[in-house]
Amino acid sequence: MSGNFFLDAGELGQLAGAFDARARDLASAVKVFEGRAGAEQIHDGFGFLTESEEVTSAYIDLAAGMVEALGSLARQFEAVSQAVQDNAKNSEVADDALAGLFMGGKS
Repeated sequence: MSGNFFLDAGELGQLAGAFDARARDLASAVKVFEGRAGAEQIHDGFGFLTESEEVTSAYIDLAAGMVEALGSLARQFEAVSQAVQDNAKNSEVADDALAGLFMGGKS
């Protein structure tokens, strides 16, 4: 493996944008899911029969867990997006500083 590599700040910015878009899409889908799979909707789907209460409770817990897990994933996508965007900005600053050195300090 060679030790040479090149970071393209523009490409990093696009990658950050892709993570940000996925985070927003996922957060939006979670909101829709949460609205359609809330406790009230699940109760309406199973009814209020005594024998269905255990199943209803299990589905409510499952839906709440899914909302929590997917919401956490959306936040992680946002964090990755921000980290990649920060890296892109740092790379641009470093590239500009290096270019300035090659131009005799005229940056």
